[in-house]
Amino acid sequence: MNGNSELGSDKNPPKFRSVSPTMHENSNQTLHSSPIETAVNIQDADKLDPVSYRPLSKASWQYTFSSLSNPGFLYLWASMITMMAGMQMQMLARGYLIYDITGSASLLGIVNAAHAFPMLGLALFGGAIADRFERKRLIQLGQIVPAILALGIGIIIFTDNIRWYHLLLVSMIQGSMFSFMMPARQAIIPQLVGKEGLSNAMALNAAGMSVMTLVSPAIAGVLYAWTGPANVYFAIAALNLSAVALTGFVPKTGTVSSTTKGPIVKDIAAGLTYIKQTQIIRILLIMGLATTLLAMPFRFLMPVFVVDVYHKGPESMGLLVAIMGGGSLVGSLFIASIGQWKRGMILIIGSFASAFALLLLAFLPFYFAAAVIMILLGLGDAARRTINQSLVMEKTDAIFQGRVMSVFMMNFGLMPLGVLPAGILMDIFGGQAVIGLLGLILLTFTFVILFTQKNLRNAS
Repeated sequence: MNGNSELGSDKNPPKFRSVSPTMHENSNQTLHSSPIETAVNIQDADKLDPVSYRPLSKASWQYTFSSLSNPGFLYLWASMITMMAGMQMQMLARGYLIYDITGSASLLGIVNAAHAFPMLGLALFGGAIADRFERKRLIQLGQIVPAILALGIGIIIFTDNIRWYHLLLVSMIQGSMFSFMMPARQAIIPQLVGKEGLSNAMALNAAGMSVMTLVSPAIAGVLYAWTGPANVYFAIAALNLSAVALTGFVPKTGTVSSTTKGPIVKDIAAGLTYIKQTQIIRILLIMGLATTLLAMPFRFLMPVFVVDVYHKGPESMGLLVAIMGGGSLVGSLFIASIGQWKRGMILIIGSFASAFALLLLAFLPFYFAAAVIMILLGLGDAARRTINQSLVMEKTDAIFQGRVMSVFMMNFGLMPLGVLPAGILMDIFGGQAVIGLLGLILLTFTFVILFTQKNLRNAS
């Protein structure tokens, strides 16, 4: 597990590629070898779909949805779509409901951030468990619990007994379950599509999430206004149960770790040691953390710009969010179409795009300029969410994938650490100065990565 040997594989690609596992008709059967290694001459492999290995023409757009030809991944992707729809609907309904109950912006912020803190304490355990146990069952458990919680909140609202601390408790429980489900969910993808199809699969995941980010809040808002919050939560419960059913069609992949006995803390320590010793993974995780702490705060603090800089209302903010989501969707589909072409450089370019977008927002205090800049910010977000994750998974040995992804997922728990100081500084220096500073730091960081990480630049 030497970092140099890991990096060397980028320079000298093997002459043979792996294909995705053969899917069993019975979804309860286990894929004993995932992916199945098949000797395919690389000259012929270049003409084949990276997932199904059927002939394709040279048009790159025909690769865009290739991972969905894999039945196991198709069901996993569909379950992600329904689960994400429920999560986005819940974010809107919970925010409106808390503020309606309490009228307190502070409590609104506390409840919305409550899901992040359990992830810091539990994510490493979730990753180790994902490497020990059947990942399909962990995913389903992580979908069943939110369904039960949403149903319970719906009933409490319907009986007029809802209190803000009910929503706080649910937010914390969901954050805990997220810690165990997401490492398993991400780590199962290469078992289904193989490493050749991983980048495409991750990009399609990001594209699906972008669509749900655009559509689901609008649906939730209409449903909330017409039928009340209880019915929104009942719909969320139904979506999560649908996700459980769809995941049921995903084949079992078996466990990948041979260390299924002994203290789980030792598994966690082994995973952290592996990250420390593997340079490319360490750099990718640092890039993910840096962009989370520096680029993401603007999303949460956007109301400051909309109100204080652009002097607009909430509908104008909604348009900015929609444009950014559209940029992320376009970027994700582009990444899905290019396969494994120069992904390291595209990741670095995406980080530059986010940095320049923040700097432009700081120096151009005009709403219509911000609307255009949102496209650039969305494109940078797509690179971070798709290429970073897929490279991390590809460069990680199978027995450590759950543990490595749990460290990556801790970025979500660390997000408040970027938002909180940025918000405090905005009260003192103003939104433009703070966002400009974050953009400058991100730009400097990206230049350092560009000039010092040759193996990342050359990663494909």
